[in-house]
Amino acid sequence: MSHQANVLIFDSGVGGLSVYKEIEVRLPQLNYTYIFDNEAYPYGELEHDTLIQRVERLITQLVSEHNIDLVVIACNTASTIVLPTLRAHLNIPVVGVVPAIKPASNLANKAVGLIATPATVTREYTHDLVRDFSQSKPVKMLGSTRLVDMAEEKLRGKVVDLKELEQVLEPIAHHIDVAVLGCTHFPIIKSEIQQVLGEHVVLVDSGEAIARRVQTLLELESAQGVGVREIYSTAPPWEERALNCALAELGFNPVLHFHLAI
Repeated sequence: MSHQANVLIFDSGVGGLSVYKEIEVRLPQLNYTYIFDNEAYPYGELEHDTLIQRVERLITQLVSEHNIDLVVIACNTASTIVLPTLRAHLNIPVVGVVPAIKPASNLANKAVGLIATPATVTREYTHDLVRDFSQSKPVKMLGSTRLVDMAEEKLRGKVVDLKELEQVLEPIAHHIDVAVLGCTHFPIIKSEIQQVLGEHVVLVDSGEAIARRVQTLLELESAQGVGVREIYSTAPPWEERALNCALAELGFNPVLHFHLAI
């Protein structure tokens, strides 16, 4: 595999940038294309068939137009639904994300808290993970769309309201010693979540594991140099100065509009 391999990272919002950062630390030399489907955000409210068809169209078009070598679906909701379809139709590796229940259970002494979106905590796939990998430790689930919005707002320059965050996390606070950040948005507000839950709670996410998987599949070692970084959204162009400033710090151009073919 070339050191200039092209990697596509996909999410419904900007949460997948937390995954991008983990991969980029290991493989800065790659070319990265990031697409967020904010025209259809939030994904948890879409019908399964609608989500599958939309994501397949988006990914297939991007893979063709950008000569992509590997796809990362940096969205728990999409990963649990669309991975089989994408893997059946693409002849390149497709990496998904799942809540890090197994490593969290191994770390916990008291109980695991799963912080995710409402769609993720109700999905059968998630309950299968708990059954298979956390039989000896109770898992307390918290589904919140507001936390996703907080992460989106933070990346656009808004300070996280710790009082509001405390209210959102109250159902699991004081009951757990390990918390799974079960949405790729949540590492963006990891420091605030840590502050609210306390330093005694270990926070676990899937970002590093995904980065290791990408490196293994591409059979690459880290190398000198920095590849191209491009970022697209499916919504019409708009001025988001604060978001573009944050993206510039990650090496991306201002957000471009991606035209989904009919």
